Amino acid sequence: MSVAQERRKKVTTHVLSEMKMRDEKIAMLTAYDYSLAKIVDSAGVDVILVGDSASNVMAGWETTLPITLDQMIYHGASVVRAVHRSLVVVDMPFGTYQGNSKEALTSAIRIMKETAADAVKLEGGREILESVERILSAGIPVMGHLGLTPQSIHKFGTYTVRAKQDEEAKKLIEDAHLLEEAGCFGIVLEKIPATLAGQVAKEVKIPIIGIGAGNQVDGQVLVLHDMLGINQEFSPRFLRRYHNLFAEISGAVGNYIDDVKGLEFPNEREQY
Repeated sequence: MSVAQERRKKVTTHVLSEMKMRDEKIAMLTAYDYSLAKIVDSAGVDVILVGDSASNVMAGWETTLPITLDQMIYHGASVVRAVHRSLVVVDMPFGTYQGNSKEALTSAIRIMKETAADAVKLEGGREILESVERILSAGIPVMGHLGLTPQSIHKFGTYTVRAKQDEEAKKLIEDAHLLEEAGCFGIVLEKIPATLAGQVAKEVKIPIIGIGAGNQVDGQVLVLHDMLGINQEFSPRFLRRYHNLFAEISGAVGNYIDDVKGLEFPNEREQY
């Protein structure tokens, strides 16, 4: 199979596992709507995360907590309709799986049926293991998320780097093994020391995707609006901006306003 054919092949959880085995890095980005998801998918990204970060970048909330299951389903379905190749993972929002595994299964089933996504993602380790196992028992692929877990922001009170202390690092490693043993196909590690993330990636057989977790993991994920420079207010150390769409869009809108007010738009060729 040629490289071009390989890039067109539909990405599945099995494909991600194979990528880890041959040490091919996994490229993952967020998307929340049809138009941008179509661009991201056609560019060849391996995994699209319909993140609950939509709460921040799409709705303007300060945290990820306010976004609802219905809203995540709306964003998820919009993305799936655009995608042909990428594996699509939908975040389960706060309140849909913590402490109630029956509700977790019901929520996950709704996401899969109403979005046609490929998988769901949950934040946490041992404390949500029952929910993870119940969702997996229904044949729904699950991705884990450890380290900085934004849905627990009020518990931690800060977005600082997690697992710097030995006790928390030990728990993170244990949680990663628990999620692997339960049957998760991959884990996102957010904002933890690079050496710890590398240790987890070596110890487990499933792909480990990092965000602010160094380069010793199996892949990387960023929020699309951050890496494209649409969002200018968020500048953590781990973020690399690949473009400045804020400036480009602002400039284009400014030119449009000038043309309208100066009677330059529409011109004779642009009217009937």
